[in-house]
Amino acid sequence: MTCLRLVSPARKTAHALARALCVTAVAALPLHGAAAQSGSPQKNPSTIQDTEIEALMRDYTRPILKAAGLAQQNVEVVLIADRSFNAFVADGKRIFVNTGALMDSKTPNQIIGVLAHETGHIAGGHLARMRQQVEGMQTMAIVAMLLAGAGVAAGAAAGAGRDMGSIAAAGVTAPQEMLRRSLLTYQRGEEQAADRSAVSYLNATQQSARGMIETFQRFQDDQLFISQRVDPYLLSHPMARERIAALETLAKASPYFNAKDSPALQERHDMMRAKLVGFMERPDAVARKYPLSDTSLPAQYARAISAYRYGSVNGAISQIDALIARQPNNPYFYELKGQALLESARPVESVAPLRKAVAMTNGAPLIRAMLGQALVQSGNPSYNEEALRELILATQRDPNSPGAWRSLAMAYGRKGDVANADLAAAQGYFASGEFQIGREIAARARQRFAPGTPGWLKADDLVNFKPPKSARNNR
Repeated sequence: MTCLRLVSPARKTAHALARALCVTAVAALPLHGAAAQSGSPQKNPSTIQDTEIEALMRDYTRPILKAAGLAQQNVEVVLIADRSFNAFVADGKRIFVNTGALMDSKTPNQIIGVLAHETGHIAGGHLARMRQQVEGMQTMAIVAMLLAGAGVAAGAAAGAGRDMGSIAAAGVTAPQEMLRRSLLTYQRGEEQAADRSAVSYLNATQQSARGMIETFQRFQDDQLFISQRVDPYLLSHPMARERIAALETLAKASPYFNAKDSPALQERHDMMRAKLVGFMERPDAVARKYPLSDTSLPAQYARAISAYRYGSVNGAISQIDALIARQPNNPYFYELKGQALLESARPVESVAPLRKAVAMTNGAPLIRAMLGQALVQSGNPSYNEEALRELILATQRDPNSPGAWRSLAMAYGRKGDVANADLAAAQGYFASGEFQIGREIAARARQRFAPGTPGWLKADDLVNFKPPKSARNNR
């Protein structure tokens, strides 16, 4: 991966009912719930940015979003560094997908089905309606608890005796339990609606819904060990067997049910999976999944990545060069070579492959930022203007990269432009969520710019920026 970034933990709800719903959703092993073997959810899950994988996700979602009428909404796929099979939406702009879902999916169609389901939630406005339902339930819960409390008080006044404590507990919790079941029933209906929408999008794009069925069959296997112990009315999603039965009727009626992914798309999917395994698994796990006897391109890719992360850089470069020999027009092999050299303190050698990767990807911002970093770290004064150009372009397209801003600050500093160096440093701290330090440096930068100039205005904006309450609380 070219970069890892932390996502702020989800804001805690104010009401115990909402917290209970979150727990129930995890227990359900749903389409976007944690797998049983994943353990407790991370408190601070990390996101992964990678040009190659993000390009593949855009190609997967583009036709689906168009079919859903969301082509102009700039919906993006965000990758979560978590090994469980999981996907979800939290707003109308982003679909979150765990790397575990990508690594465990055998075909593009399986992930495309997941993305189509989540698109159904966005297009259907389910998040907004769910918030309305929760708000309404919270009001009803308050009223119900007050009435239950009034009944408890009346019983106490009448001298109900020693069992008053247990009666009080039942009287207060029973209304909440009824409301929770009601809300979960509503949520299960939304899940079924998203399934139906997903099939319609797949039909509109002449793709099969077979991958969705295969995914639900996976969840059905996971649910076997809890199906005898879990009340289905306490789940936020329908049981997998119910979803499979409902989907099979719709899916098999489609003329595209037997449609296959193209060989080229399957190869990109296999390369994506190999890349994730190479970066996220230990060498022994990589060797088990991609033994030396496997001479396929994905296997070579995974082993080359693992070699650079855990072995000799020279040996890794030899393996990467072999990849380049097989596919000389693959920009991500040049990116990998540049990254391996840069992270091995060989920035001068990393410049050439990174320049090639930037040119071949039409200036992908993540790769452009890495090239700028390599140019700065080379210590070659003749590279400074090129570094400034690459880093300015990279931060314009992706302003949330602390490393790119730090490298830009260094490049400005070497040029003697202290005002812009301070401004870039301040933006780097803002990108990493360190708002107080960022404001202090921005205030210093503001003093160096002439009042009213673009640099002064930007620094002034940073000085007066008030971060969201959740960001302040999570610092």
